[in-house]
Amino acid sequence: MSRADTEADTTAGTTAGTAAPVAAAAVRAPSRWWTLGLFRSEFVTTLRRWRTLALLGVLAAVPVLVGIAVKIETSDGSTAGPQGGGGDGPAFMAQITNNGLFLVFTALAATLPFFLPMAVGVVAGDAVAGEANAGTLRYLLVAPAGRTRLLLAKYATTVAFCLLATLVVALSALAVGALLFPLGDLTTISGTRIGFADGLLRALLIALVVAASLLGVAALGLFVSTLTNSGIAAMATTVGLLTTVQILDQIPQLHGIHPYLFSHYWLSFADLMRDPVYWQELQKNLGLQALYVAVFGSAAWARFTAKDITA
Repeated sequence: MSRADTEADTTAGTTAGTAAPVAAAAVRAPSRWWTLGLFRSEFVTTLRRWRTLALLGVLAAVPVLVGIAVKIETSDGSTAGPQGGGGDGPAFMAQITNNGLFLVFTALAATLPFFLPMAVGVVAGDAVAGEANAGTLRYLLVAPAGRTRLLLAKYATTVAFCLLATLVVALSALAVGALLFPLGDLTTISGTRIGFADGLLRALLIALVVAASLLGVAALGLFVSTLTNSGIAAMATTVGLLTTVQILDQIPQLHGIHPYLFSHYWLSFADLMRDPVYWQELQKNLGLQALYVAVFGSAAWARFTAKDITA
């Protein structure tokens, strides 16, 4: 073998040896960008659906209706007393005429038991089942995403919707409250006075806690979505389970299971309006949501990775 041939073989071997790591890095890099791009695509697709826009519109309308109702009721100069109504929601409502920022807390308390989780249940229930029903699920899996990454993108989209839906309620309530009622320093549930900036910060924290309170419903809806190829059936089942849990949480004879129902600590966000803040119920709520995410997220993954998408 000539020297030229030997050098050619050496050069070819060196090129082949360095090409393998480069090719591997080129495969890994697009996979990371693919995951981010998949989430972005899923989120944009979800927001473009008329059903999603209608849900957000209903959520934005709730604070408007509450604000107008309170304004009309107090238009004769009367105001609700500080003890008007029982529970945290009515206690907030009694303060709306004094400070429009309380409309944010009232709107979140009014939408959290049903409207917010229903909207999240619809989006989560349609996440996988809707794709299967439309016949697009198999095409999504043809791309280099993998079932696990696709499921994570679906859940991340639902989580993003939880935050978006909560912020829509909060921002709508803040705008209506500023338009119809005065703004300024406010009185906490404990009776202490805090500044308006502190009140805005607490409103943001409350919105984040409310969004986190919906994570259990999102995981449950995603699991249900992997069990069927009908988006409508998955959405109806998720909303039905939500309603059932709400009913069970109101039956005194079942108090033993109440602490394990994902909705039991939802209104604990009101403790952020105490001075000092009561953290015990808030921690229980977040811990319970994390448990539901772990259990039903794992169940959704186990089901989806074994799901026959050709059927």
